[in-house]
Amino acid sequence: QVQLVESGGGLVQAGGSLSLSCAASGSIFSSNTMGWYRQVPGNQRELVATFTTGGTTNYADSVKGRFTISRDNAKNTVYLQMNNLRPEDTAVYYCRLDQRRLTRVYNYWGQGTQVTVSS
Repeated sequence: QVQLVESGGGLVQAGGSLSLSCAASGSIFSSNTMGWYRQVPGNQRELVATFTTGGTTNYADSVKGRFTISRDNAKNTVYLQMNNLRPEDTAVYYCRLDQRRLTRVYNYWGQGTQVTVSS
């Protein structure tokens, strides 16, 4: 089993910055993908950014150039630095870890942390 504990988030004015972190513990494979997703009530959860253990990153178009994902493989921790925040970035942000064993992919989610950007 894998546990994900998020921290960070909060309330910020438009144009401001926030950072999130997510620490994974438990049965974690050496090869995995960690990332951030977000969800607004009534909408589907959407990808924000992901980072593989191999160093590949992926960003949603809406956050490119403003958000930066990073990770510390030794600590099984992923970070999200969010700059130039906009009101439309307001959402609950969830950490996710994906790892594969044989033919099966396992997904784990954090509890979510609220990010609110005021205009």
